[in-house]
Amino acid sequence: MRLARETDSILSDWRDRALRFEAEIGKSVLGQARVIRLLTIATFARGHVLLEGDVGVGKTTILRALARAIGGAFERIEGTIDLMPADLIYHAHLDEDGKPRIDPGPLLKQGEGLSVFFFNEINRARPQVHSLLLRLMAERSVSAFNREYHFPHVQVFADRNRVEREETFELPAAARDRFLMEVQVATPDGEEARRSLVFDPRFHNVDSLLMNVEPGVLEPQALETVARMIQISVRASPTLEAYVLALWDALRDPRDHGVVVEGVDMQRLVQGGASPRGLSYLVRAARVRAWLEGRDMIVPEDVRAVFPEVMAHRIFVDPVYEMRREKLVGELIAGIFARVPAP
Repeated sequence: MRLARETDSILSDWRDRALRFEAEIGKSVLGQARVIRLLTIATFARGHVLLEGDVGVGKTTILRALARAIGGAFERIEGTIDLMPADLIYHAHLDEDGKPRIDPGPLLKQGEGLSVFFFNEINRARPQVHSLLLRLMAERSVSAFNREYHFPHVQVFADRNRVEREETFELPAAARDRFLMEVQVATPDGEEARRSLVFDPRFHNVDSLLMNVEPGVLEPQALETVARMIQISVRASPTLEAYVLALWDALRDPRDHGVVVEGVDMQRLVQGGASPRGLSYLVRAARVRAWLEGRDMIVPEDVRAVFPEVMAHRIFVDPVYEMRREKLVGELIAGIFARVPAP
């Protein structure tokens, strides 16, 4: 009983920190409350995140603010067509005396203290780079110089703009599956937020804006322990478990559950995906969402709140529908929610 009270006290204190963390990130962007909440959920679920959206909507600003608020060692790399895996590991150059020199690259520079690794424009990098990133995300380690380097606290955040197609490479399914979430970032809808973004000089200088974000609100070295406590402390009832499994069944075979998407052959639409790992990620994120809402039990709203971001990129559709994927998968998920009764 005493241990339970201590756990509750620790989680309550960390919940206050998490809400302050959200508030700090919110100082740098406007109209992105849902995106910030999803990033907070991912941070405490210890999952990697891919942000996607049009150019200039604030993806990089949000991630820079997040890295500053998390604290710990932060590294960033820009995706380019000529980037190679070795560029993440080391930097070869000539020193002042003209002698060749090798310095640690962005992955090795901070050693085990690396807490946030930000990959900007990830779709501009080659598949070989994606393969290295896949190992970093899956195992939190890389091999270099005949030894293994481990990054026990690292969390990978990446962004991808969906406008340009030239000199870009689609992420392989295995790499996308290692992202806990793929989050869409759109231009804010509110008129007041839009006016401020355009006319308020504060939002015209990103570096100055980010200085308003309090650094190190969280302790990266403690996040793994807190994350485990959340997963152990937040329960799922048998009824909720049955609901999640019913959603899974409907996602894998929507036609048998009466789900209809207009203008689509439902027998062909879903070709695969929604793996057990994806469902475990869904439950992990739902537990964190429940904790942030001040509850020790998952409710259906927690599952539905994170379902699109956790599951949509894990659904493989027939190639004939791929160009309309975002719209069709959104309608598919809405149809599943409508057909599967919530407890």
